[in-house]
Amino acid sequence: MSDFVQSLRLWFAPQRVRDEGETPDYRFSLANERTFLAWIRTALALVGGGFAVDQFLPDLRWGVRVGLALALLAAGVLCALRAVNHWVRCERAMRRGEDLPVSRFPAVLSLVVAVVALTMVVVVLFGWAGR
Repeated sequence: MSDFVQSLRLWFAPQRVRDEGETPDYRFSLANERTFLAWIRTALALVGGGFAVDQFLPDLRWGVRVGLALALLAAGVLCALRAVNHWVRCERAMRRGEDLPVSRFPAVLSLVVAVVALTMVVVVLFGWAGR
């Protein structure tokens, strides 16, 4: 079974992670859980921002408003999915005594948020109103 499929199965049966390696110091597992919760908070904020752009900026052109809202909503969905995947991967690595996994996702997420923020700055400065 591929590593991805095994990780995906652990999303829905986290008790199976105990079958791998040795139990790490609880402080590390709790830190991993806090990191997961931070990613979830970020995902919720992105989803909330997407809805806010759509609902509270009705004077923006439809395409601009929907594009910004969809970018934030998509980033929120990806962030939530990445949170659980990262939690499983880190927990498995700690139990196996391996290095923690690295990821490009934080950089990609930062770029998406930066592009949306810059677009919003342009919208505010130049007032792209209209439908």
